[in-house]
Amino acid sequence: MSTHAIELEAEYNVPTVALHTDIFHNVVKSVRQVKGLPEAPHAFVPQPVMGKSADELRAYVDGDDPITGRPFMQEVIEGLTQNVTADSEDAFPRNTPRLVEPRAEEDLHQLFMDNNWTDYLPIILPTEERVAEMLAHTSRAPGEVVGRMQPTHNRGFWEYDVEKVAVNAVMAGCRPEYFPVVLALASSGISARGSTSSSAAVMVVINGPVRGEIGVNSGIGAMGPYAHANATIGRAYGLLSQNLQGGSVAGSSFMGSQGNNYTYNSVTFAENEERSPWHPFHVQKGFAAEASTVSVFNGLRSTSFCLGVRDYWREHVRDMLLGIEPNTPPVFLLDPIAARLFAEREGFDTKEKLIHWAWENATMPSARYFDLQLVQNYIYPRATFGEEPFASMLAADDDELIPMFREAEINIVTVGGETNGYWQIQGAHYRGTYLVDEWR
Repeated sequence: MSTHAIELEAEYNVPTVALHTDIFHNVVKSVRQVKGLPEAPHAFVPQPVMGKSADELRAYVDGDDPITGRPFMQEVIEGLTQNVTADSEDAFPRNTPRLVEPRAEEDLHQLFMDNNWTDYLPIILPTEERVAEMLAHTSRAPGEVVGRMQPTHNRGFWEYDVEKVAVNAVMAGCRPEYFPVVLALASSGISARGSTSSSAAVMVVINGPVRGEIGVNSGIGAMGPYAHANATIGRAYGLLSQNLQGGSVAGSSFMGSQGNNYTYNSVTFAENEERSPWHPFHVQKGFAAEASTVSVFNGLRSTSFCLGVRDYWREHVRDMLLGIEPNTPPVFLLDPIAARLFAEREGFDTKEKLIHWAWENATMPSARYFDLQLVQNYIYPRATFGEEPFASMLAADDDELIPMFREAEINIVTVGGETNGYWQIQGAHYRGTYLVDEWR
């Protein structure tokens, strides 16, 4: 809300007051500073507003602003009648010092923690020698810009170069030969430390020859802490995201209500291409089989889990899909045993056939679908503006079954070591696939 209010004030001279719940006080302060309007008018009511009656909400309006202690409506009226002056666009610095002053090793570790530069696990201190060794594994110049990133769409982008990415790769414990993969992830501009109150994480799928070259695990334990490359590449992605986007500090630039343990290594693994009955994921997305790529998913926060493909598997899959929040499409993560059962026994000889079946069978009554809070937040407004297919879904009778997801957004990846036919469905948005080879 602060961003829109500032735009109305600064660009259109429309008096505006941004209204928020009090728990977002620090975020509002930070956004105003980033946007160069630190004195932008604002007012707060208590958190939460969800589940409150009309009388309770009216009491918020008639009561005091919980941050200032002054009457809420007085804050609103004064905000609409005062003059607001914008500061320069550079009011919020978008860089960090290249070097820190020499100190004892123990003191440096503490300094990095005190500045919120770590994930609070031990790091490898990024000395100039270690960073130089990392830089030797790419042909790109240290000062070349890799990308731009921000924790939310309203905080402003930070720009970062190859050397800054190398610093974070060293901190995460990456071996230098992993560096092109880390650079490819950094080039995506997708934050592994995005700030959303739903505490979403990211997921990374690695394809192509680079898997074998650097030892990325696609088999037994691929999604767990059992391979150095998986663990440290995913950790580097998280560290570079928080440090090169301007921070990820709980209560200020990160507002995930519960947090998400997936963020420690960004669920990073390789696809088991060799044991899959289908074409690899990156080939599905239009890349050559011999290309080395990273694919990024975000919004990761829900999981359904199953073993085998038995007589009533269709009903089981429908139940699993109902457990995925409809604003976040499903990603099937299948052990090769389960993938072959779908392909050979159930007739899904292509991924596309299984994806189509899932789309047709993931349905929900219209009234129930539009009653979901995230659907109300993100899909209902698009439906009311006439965007299809949402407008037709909204026009359906309350008990009419409508699709929970869009077919093009459903994905399948084969991963696992065939110790059993386990599989799961993760809710996650596919954001893109990026070439590792461009960063060698």
